[in-house]
Amino acid sequence: MSDTAPSYLKLHAAGELESRVCELESLLARCTVCPRDCLNNRLANEIAACYSGRLPVVSSYTAHFGEEPALVGTKGAGNIFFGNCNLRCVYCQNFQISQTHKEQIRNEVTHERLAEMMLELQTRGCHNINFVSPTHFAPQMARAIFIAAEKGLRLPVVYNTNAYDSVEVLRLLDRVIDVYLPDLKYADSEAGYEYSKIKNYTGHARQAITEMYRQTGDELLFDSEGLLHRGLVIRLLVLPNDLAGVRESLEWIRDTLSPRVHVSLMAQYYPANRAATDERYTLLSRRITETEWLRALSALDELGMEEGWMQEYEGAAHYYRPDFADQEKPFKDIRDFE
Repeated sequence: MSDTAPSYLKLHAAGELESRVCELESLLARCTVCPRDCLNNRLANEIAACYSGRLPVVSSYTAHFGEEPALVGTKGAGNIFFGNCNLRCVYCQNFQISQTHKEQIRNEVTHERLAEMMLELQTRGCHNINFVSPTHFAPQMARAIFIAAEKGLRLPVVYNTNAYDSVEVLRLLDRVIDVYLPDLKYADSEAGYEYSKIKNYTGHARQAITEMYRQTGDELLFDSEGLLHRGLVIRLLVLPNDLAGVRESLEWIRDTLSPRVHVSLMAQYYPANRAATDERYTLLSRRITETEWLRALSALDELGMEEGWMQEYEGAAHYYRPDFADQEKPFKDIRDFE
């Protein structure tokens, strides 16, 4: 196999992929798939704190053009949007699918159907399979990858996550996943509890991203067309009033991982969900200012972080939902910042 061949194909050829899938599925019996550790028996379809049971929930799947340039290419990333979530972000831009479990139950699919979606996206020419919010469905995702691999899937797999992930799960996903695309939402767990309703977000997310880094290092592997086939890209969304602590997160990335880790700095925040209407979240009730954005960019420069992408400030904070599949969020190389 070539250097850019998906890692899961090598695992499959070695007879190891299915055993990994079985180990992941065993975690559903007393669910420890994410750090919430619900201990519900999802194999018996008990509903966990993520409002999910045995089968995956897929809200939509499509060729998507709003990701980083190295994922989008000319024909789009093959995005599969899972329903439900293990976080409860009060500003979630996709809250219609992440926090509406009574409606999302209608979107349950079999593992075989999920595999068919992947193969369909491949047939449509998408450059990768980009699982959006996969954490709570990691075992189901892995089972579908195994099924799809046996039927001819050959695209790299992207794990597009909120980073509230189990390190044990990530170790089992080593070489099942080709590209890790985690958010690092907060530098302070108090903010994580206040705005995402989760305990110790920062500690768990940093441990998870450290494991991702162990698997990939700080180098990205591109093909001859400049498309990303393997590596780690950490997303940082700038929030109003510096609630994300972007500088602190960048310092952690530089000092704990590597100054060469690729980051994606995002300006697309706008007040959605409860942040738009609930007076308790007034600090999140506006878009970021240009000054706040430039301060985040300056932190990149001052800390010597030169690898990755950043969104354009103008036009980035548009209404963003999975059903707006062709919406672009313009990115440029971080090195272009002056």
